[in-house]
Amino acid sequence: MTTLELFILALSLSMDAFAVSVCKGLSLGQTRVRHMLIAGAWFGGFQALMPTIGYYLGSFFSAYIMRYNSWISCLILVLIGANMIREAGGEEEENASLAAGTMFFLAIATSIDALAVGVTFAFMGVSIVYAAACIGLTTFVCSAVGIKVGSLFGLRYKAGSERLGGIVLILIGLKILFQGLGLI
Repeated sequence: MTTLELFILALSLSMDAFAVSVCKGLSLGQTRVRHMLIAGAWFGGFQALMPTIGYYLGSFFSAYIMRYNSWISCLILVLIGANMIREAGGEEEENASLAAGTMFFLAIATSIDALAVGVTFAFMGVSIVYAAACIGLTTFVCSAVGIKVGSLFGLRYKAGSERLGGIVLILIGLKILFQGLGLI
């Protein structure tokens, strides 16, 4: 996986966190740098942690299913992308709380897809340290920006960003499958 592909994947994975951050920014009204840093740290941290966990789980099982890795990677990414598209535009509960309990569950909910992507990284032999750092940093920035965007623009771009993220994940999944089949 090239650096550009990894960055595009990281952007796609960060769209859920971005959307939730936009909602948080909307509910906060006037935002401060502190709000942006809190959201960025929670979402970016979990987006880095979850693919790492998925990678080690995938590594444990990879010897058993290595022959089907491109199919499995494609299926996981297509399902995640389709789910992102399906959920795009859904109503998010507007809650201004940035308390640890609230942010913990939001961070887990927005990073479950990164766990599955981490499994595919194990099959593809991707450097998990580099990938997790890229995903975490990208999500940190997107979440921090999402807080500010939410306070400025509201929910206008939420559904579009989630749909775009889902489409990109599906395209990456298909590319992995076609490479595994030797078509590209």
